[in-house]
Amino acid sequence: MTAQQPPPGAEAEDRRDPGDEGDRARPLPVQAAQGREVVGRALREQGEGRGVRLTAEAWQLAATARELLDIMERAETRLEERRGVPSGRLTVAAFASAARGLLPSVLADLAVRHPALDARLTEVDPHLSVDLVAKGAVDLVVAHNWDIAPLPAPAGVEQTSIGDDLCDLLVPQGHRFAGRAAVRRAELGGERWICQPPGRVCHDWLVRTLRGAGHEPDIVHQADENPTLVALVAAGLGIALIPRLGRGPLPDGVVEVALEPMPVRRLYTLWRTGAARRPAIAETVRTLRAHWPAASAHATPATTGTVHSGRPAAHPA
Repeated sequence: MTAQQPPPGAEAEDRRDPGDEGDRARPLPVQAAQGREVVGRALREQGEGRGVRLTAEAWQLAATARELLDIMERAETRLEERRGVPSGRLTVAAFASAARGLLPSVLADLAVRHPALDARLTEVDPHLSVDLVAKGAVDLVVAHNWDIAPLPAPAGVEQTSIGDDLCDLLVPQGHRFAGRAAVRRAELGGERWICQPPGRVCHDWLVRTLRGAGHEPDIVHQADENPTLVALVAAGLGIALIPRLGRGPLPDGVVEVALEPMPVRRLYTLWRTGAARRPAIAETVRTLRAHWPAASAHATPATTGTVHSGRPAAHPA
């Protein structure tokens, strides 16, 4: 068998993927790099500078491991199909607001209707989780994209849309936008912004959108979690653009205003092609889509110019 050549510049990293346990979660090339004693050959060599590069033998071992993973998935799918019901362990990775606002009801529903299915959740950022499902470290992923950051499915991975998550402009009570029905993007200049840190999709979207409208963003506070961003808005420290999913009830003094055009991020679920026929995958995807309308409040427009008092807004049905 001819050894598979490594891609240019490929280097091994001796680390575990965030949020995963066991060798199954390690990148396959890393598993190969640590398997010298198994094959009796050096699987790492000095790369450029201080880097370490995998040898051709290591990449061949990694390719074989992927083939074994495909075989295991086919066997697991066939066994589950014979049982006729979703069963076995299903590992799900989801980003923070989906893990908070969508997955609890989905997992509870699955547990009641399919007691033979052991579904387990791990919270992982979208840019990491898509890679994890491609490697077989998790079975199913819930991820999102914006117009500036499309979500391509890696080779051997399938995806389908769950739904669209709408985003609203949140401002403190008394702010110049608080009494408005809607705000245009061209009007956003000169504001103090509260946003996620650089490198996050929401941060990049805000910066590009404001610059596209001719404004240089003044981001004065940064935090990872949406509840923290909302609390900073409630304290009168700036304004924020926050998706509805998992946002929870708005506290006193926060006003929800529509931004035109309204920003939208689309949620997807992804799984490996080899597991596509597994009943647990099909049923979990169906349940995600069934629970989406209630989780996203997709059919409810923003209650513009309304001060919230710690209760969910009374949107029309």
